[in-house]
Amino acid sequence: MPVSGLPPYDPSNIFARILRGEIPCRKVHEDEWALAFHDINPQAPVHVLVVPKGQYVSLADFSASASDAEIAGFWRAVGKVAKDLSLEVSGYRVLTNMGVHGHQEVPHFHVHIFGGRSLGRMLPAKD
Repeated sequence: MPVSGLPPYDPSNIFARILRGEIPCRKVHEDEWALAFHDINPQAPVHVLVVPKGQYVSLADFSASASDAEIAGFWRAVGKVAKDLSLEVSGYRVLTNMGVHGHQEVPHFHVHIFGGRSLGRMLPAKD
């Protein structure tokens, strides 16, 4: 179910529960800024989610409210995960969804990293 991507933050969302250790995940990376784990419903051979450890609803919220250190640490974690997954040579896609039109489903900012095959167009051709 799409969400608005706007505050307030819901601490009962699934990613908050994963960050607290209440729900297990197949962890790829963790540092003080981010947690990366395999998506439970992968859309590509490699499909990893990277979530910041702070309580941010969307990229809009994160970019407006996170500290410079949190922003830098998070995006460095995204780059490290892609490198550690050996995606740099063949290429990969980074995607985040915001709000209803972006089909955001979890009210916690997160980035999808897709790779492992040709991913095709970013958006379907116009009707």
